[in-house]
Amino acid sequence: MATFFKRKATVVALAALSLTLAGGGIAAAAHPAAKAPAEVGQAGARQPGHQPPVTAAETRAAKSALKATLAAPAPGLVAWAVISANGTLLQHSPNVVSAKRFSPSVQGQYAGQYQVTLDYAVNHKGLQATIGTNDAANVPPAGEVSVAPRYLIPNAVFVQTRNSTGGYADRPFHLLIAN
Repeated sequence: MATFFKRKATVVALAALSLTLAGGGIAAAAHPAAKAPAEVGQAGARQPGHQPPVTAAETRAAKSALKATLAAPAPGLVAWAVISANGTLLQHSPNVVSAKRFSPSVQGQYAGQYQVTLDYAVNHKGLQATIGTNDAANVPPAGEVSVAPRYLIPNAVFVQTRNSTGGYADRPFHLLIAN
């Protein structure tokens, strides 16, 4: 009979412990400070991320860039570019054809949106961007940058720069495409 009570006490203790842990987990999930970093908003109001619509002129220019004579860099090599805040291509590898900043005065386009075009398809390549300049002091402004394949243009990338509070802002950046 004593063994029965020991086993029952152990089961009851484990059940109480599991309920306590489950309840604590629910309470922690309900607490706003315990949310995952992706769920916690930044201080400023973020605008939704989206790409400007592709124009016929952009499509024609991208197709003509694909017909360039240079071959894509060999696997393991990179294509790179340094772009100013106004969209000027400052330095770049040979495969980078052009860069442009979208005009915030056109509907659907915002400050800090850029397109960089290459002479080969990059829509399945590794993309990385960082805020940066090529001036003598090389101290970039504060901000954020993101990069993605350009919608409907396989040989271009879309870059979005923001200020530190998440608002659209023109920032210089460095771009790297890994092959």
